[in-house]
Amino acid sequence: MAIIVNLDVMMAKRKISLNELSEKVNITQANLSNLKTGKAKAIRFSTLEKICESLDCQPADILEYRNE
Repeated sequence: MAIIVNLDVMMAKRKISLNELSEKVNITQANLSNLKTGKAKAIRFSTLEKICESLDCQPADILEYRNE
């Protein structure tokens, strides 16, 4: 089983760059990049909330569960 991060998909849909989102969310580009590529092991709910607010989406638009 795996959690898939679809942050790159939502960013493309909203036409927002990594740099722009990192400024809006107040998170480093490196940490946001780790989240985007699925390398992050955890995410704070406060960070997820800011991302969803900035991208005008729901957490389920960003995080997906797949039973492998």
